[in-house]
Amino acid sequence: MTRSFLPLVALIAGTAACDRPVASAARPEAAGTRQTALRTAGVLVFERKVGNNLDLYAVPAGGGVERRLTDHAAEDSLPRWTPDGRAILFTSNRTGNWQLWEMPAEGGPALRLRTNSATEWQVDPSPDGKSLAFLSNLDGPESLWIMDRASSQARMVLRHGARSILGNPSYSPDGGSIVFSSNRRVGHQIYLWRAGTPEAARISPLTRGGCGPRFGRDGRKVVYVTRRHARDTSWIMEHDLASGKEKVLVDWPALNYDPAYSPDGSEIAFASNITGDYEIYRLRLADGQSWRVTFGEGPARVPDYRP
Repeated sequence: MTRSFLPLVALIAGTAACDRPVASAARPEAAGTRQTALRTAGVLVFERKVGNNLDLYAVPAGGGVERRLTDHAAEDSLPRWTPDGRAILFTSNRTGNWQLWEMPAEGGPALRLRTNSATEWQVDPSPDGKSLAFLSNLDGPESLWIMDRASSQARMVLRHGARSILGNPSYSPDGGSIVFSSNRRVGHQIYLWRAGTPEAARISPLTRGGCGPRFGRDGRKVVYVTRRHARDTSWIMEHDLASGKEKVLVDWPALNYDPAYSPDGSEIAFASNITGDYEIYRLRLADGQSWRVTFGEGPARVPDYRP
């Protein structure tokens, strides 16, 4: 198992008493076959493992030929578009430890953003592109950090204890909040941190927990993954921040991970192993209609829509 695939498994494995949601979402229609794609334009970046290589790829969101963006002996993973769509942020162990990197959207030489001996990864840019949220174990346990891009100065904003394992920070559309997962107390839970505050509030149900959160495009909802302890299925949930109500978006009989909203908020992309190996799918939120996007060799994970 690669380091890139470890966070989700490790995070979920610690979730205690993750009960199956009562509601039921739409099943995939002919999930293993090509279908007419949705009309939404755009490009998805994602990671794919082929043999011993873990690299970044891009594919039209409506389906089409995949384009390989990196080809390195090390592992390149966890991609996120910059807000202007001109570059891709990612994590790589090219230098021996996991660090933050950036590359042009069309491919090309990658730039290392920070240089130290720590593990630093799972980066997400602020909506204005001026800051980066990421995880780092520099100077202690894994914690949430923010880096100012103009000055390259970074600061630790939240820490959850000596044995903390955090995951998947995601900025709100207004840049004032970050959601992430943490094993702070009972299993892994989804937390919401607001800028300028010393603590974060748990938003996931205590009995179920979760990981892999992403903010919705209007800032009112958060999508995340929940899973029973040591089970081979997981569900993608949507949490309404105002009411606390939750809705099942994907409960396919499979491991379903890595949800991300489209730029217009009308759909999500995610990874599922419903056909045996992980591939990228899209789900239209209005009616639950789903489409398979990728058909390449090796597991594909962690999709992100180009802005």
